[in-house]
Amino acid sequence: MALDRFFRRRRPQQQSGADLPDLWTKCPECKEGLYNRDLEQNAYVCPRCGHHLRLDAQKRVDVLLDEGSFQQLSGRVHPADALNFVDTEAYTDRLTRAQRKAGRPDAILTGTGTIEGVSVTLAVMDFAFSGGSMGSVVGEEIARAAEHAAEHDLPLIIVTASGGARMQESALSLMQMAKTTVALERLTEQGLPYISVLTDPTTGGVTASFATVADVIVAEPGALIGFAGPRVIQQTIRQHLPEGFQRAEFLLTHGMVDDVVDRREHRDYLAKLLGVLLRRPQLALPETATAAVEAGA
Repeated sequence: MALDRFFRRRRPQQQSGADLPDLWTKCPECKEGLYNRDLEQNAYVCPRCGHHLRLDAQKRVDVLLDEGSFQQLSGRVHPADALNFVDTEAYTDRLTRAQRKAGRPDAILTGTGTIEGVSVTLAVMDFAFSGGSMGSVVGEEIARAAEHAAEHDLPLIIVTASGGARMQESALSLMQMAKTTVALERLTEQGLPYISVLTDPTTGGVTASFATVADVIVAEPGALIGFAGPRVIQQTIRQHLPEGFQRAEFLLTHGMVDDVVDRREHRDYLAKLLGVLLRRPQLALPETATAAVEAGA
């Protein structure tokens, strides 16, 4: 083949981005390119800087529970637009788009499963669904999960990830703060453990209700946890706020959370914690959590 013909050949067209497999994820913290298969094996924690990437509800279940043990409870309750709410678009349109993307009716996934053989009821919030906002369905599903745990004598674990109450449902959303908190009282009455796992971000009405009334409150490293945003707080109290005052590590030193635990250790940690709370002495527990349990006893 003549050289001029060789260089005149048409190069094969590159595949469009939609046709290329999604193999890599960029760490939001250190900007390192991470191979998705390696990231999955590392519980979606950056191996370079330790940043905990946000997870959707199903991935959280896969990371936390024993393989194949999850049995779903949620999904039968669907949200309604009782207020016919419209801002830049109709609330019904927002819901339809979020439901199609997430493959579930709302920002919550609940069910039962095991953590290293210990049976639990689990509720996981999904920040990818409308910012994990708490509407009437989220409140109802959490209340039902608490009732299921009480009826079947199981501990309850709730993993939070939320921007707070859902404004499109107005007072109906705010009512869920009281509803979920009251539902959890039944577990207290029966002496069943309730553990809250706070992930990035956990804010607003979720923080002000069921997320922070648990027997033991565990947070992921670096998680943003608070009620209002820093700007609102600073303007309200008119004081300078310390750096990172709404991050998990700061809250640990000031007693709002009981422990900060790397996600890669969650399964083992929670199994041991449940062993203490369920009075199974054959399971050991880290000293920090033991102190938290004894302080709350």
